[in-house]
Amino acid sequence: MVIFRVFANNSFENKTRKEEEVMDRLSLILVIIGAINWGLIALFQFDLVASLFGGQDAVLSRIVYGLVGLAGLYCITLLFREREKSIS
Repeated sequence: MVIFRVFANNSFENKTRKEEEVMDRLSLILVIIGAINWGLIALFQFDLVASLFGGQDAVLSRIVYGLVGLAGLYCITLLFREREKSIS
């Protein structure tokens, strides 16, 4: 019974870690997209998201802007997470 519990806890922990890694990567990708878009706006007055999805007021553009904003908020958690120590 104890062996099953240890295995079950370890399995759950690994699954949670993998899901967290996927969420971290998706959030970072969205933040990078947002950063590139803001860079294009600043340098060339060109809004790539708006041009791809039909203008700033288009529903798809607003969804992308919202996802980028939520991803940015999620990425704040990356600053406060404990890192695993690497053995050199």
